[in-house]
Amino acid sequence: MVGVVLAIGLGLVIWKKNVGASHTSFNKVTREEIEILLADVQKTNPMALKRLAEDPENKKKQIESLTQMMAFASQAKREGLTEEAVNKQELENIRAEVLAVNYDREINKDAGPMPPFGFIGEEQINAYWENTAPQTTPTFWDKIGLGDKTETRSHEDEFTDFLNAKIEILKKQNPEMADREISEEEKTQAREVFAKTRIYKAEFEQKAKSGELSKEFVDKTNLQVKLQQAAFLSRLYTDKVTNQLKVTDEEVDKYIAEHPELNPAEKRAKAQEILDRVKAGEDFAALANEFSQDPGNKGADGKGNGGLYADVPKGRMVAPFEAAALALEAGQVSPELVETDFGFHIVKLDRKLGPTPKKEKKADEDDAAPAADGETYDVRHILITTATKDPADPTAREMPVKDFVRAKLEKEKQDKLLKDLIASNGVTVAEDFTIPTVTEEQIQQMQQKQRMQQMPQGMPPPDAPPTDGKPAAEPKKPEGKKK
Repeated sequence: MVGVVLAIGLGLVIWKKNVGASHTSFNKVTREEIEILLADVQKTNPMALKRLAEDPENKKKQIESLTQMMAFASQAKREGLTEEAVNKQELENIRAEVLAVNYDREINKDAGPMPPFGFIGEEQINAYWENTAPQTTPTFWDKIGLGDKTETRSHEDEFTDFLNAKIEILKKQNPEMADREISEEEKTQAREVFAKTRIYKAEFEQKAKSGELSKEFVDKTNLQVKLQQAAFLSRLYTDKVTNQLKVTDEEVDKYIAEHPELNPAEKRAKAQEILDRVKAGEDFAALANEFSQDPGNKGADGKGNGGLYADVPKGRMVAPFEAAALALEAGQVSPELVETDFGFHIVKLDRKLGPTPKKEKKADEDDAAPAADGETYDVRHILITTATKDPADPTAREMPVKDFVRAKLEKEKQDKLLKDLIASNGVTVAEDFTIPTVTEEQIQQMQQKQRMQQMPQGMPPPDAPPTDGKPAAEPKKPEGKKK
């Protein structure tokens, strides 16, 4: 009996420790949270809020986008991506940066124009680097891994972890950066930004705990942390599953075979009929102008150009088309239809591959354009397109059947994955939120503010009284505040 009780007690301790140390839950966005966001948007971008209120479809898309981000973030956490060293460090970086930026804006909102963290003085930065986290004495629970002891590390150690994580993430996102070494100047700049964000992060946490910051501001800032971290985790999970969501050529062919309405047999028969007429001696250019469904066959005057593509560099056309064209002699027509993703082509070669011929200068023309580098050829074709478009979307553009099917199957995979992730992670995003009313006065005030921000520094506003011709004095940079 005693052993069972102790085992249960130990399990509860471990459970509490793991929950306490885990990152924010990403499976829920409440009505209150959305209204916090919208209240902020009302101040910063009232026009966007007005569009959201007037367009139900836009509101629906915003909810769907937020739901997908939270579902992907929840699954990333569930699969342990949040516990990988680099990701764990970046999540902490995001938190520190969001807290610091918001705190800077809040406490210095009435202090005049300054760059981010511009009120942190050199004295504060030097003091930060001289400070080391306090030493702690491990307890019994610490020794067996169940205590709350925080590892003692210097700010230099923390900066090293910060910088290494940033560099690793950058190299993953941009392969061209893989062999690039960070310069000393870049390291110095990163070190200064790191110190400033950690100084303001610490101040935010201390004042939030003591009640010196309003609950509204603290809640808004913590919500921004949650969403920024969710966006980072969502990108991680998207990168992880990208290959799983790809559709193979075999899947595309199988779908087309199972859907007779997409079978190009009827269009092939039409193209074959035109090819037979060409072989019988009818004028190729005239048939191209009558039957070709290639948009490029129309000239500037709206008339057909006989299906001609002149001075085509080798390698420009899709491979099956070019192979068929270059296998011909000048004046010959390909004896068989040429099939590509665009449809069925009847191909005639006008000029074999060779140097681009120089155009003769006409009386009413300036010097002729210089010949293109490399070898080119002239080819005509008649296209019977197999392109289609989504019947459920009247505004959709036509695309090759295989592209259409591939996009359709990929969307089906994505929708199924998202549906499964929402269900398995219990993701909910409130839809019954109230959108704040936006007045024309608010929109005009924001537009005026934006115009002021775009004006060169020191230049008077448009409605300012006349001056003696001298530019307004630039604001002086205040001394760094001592905290």
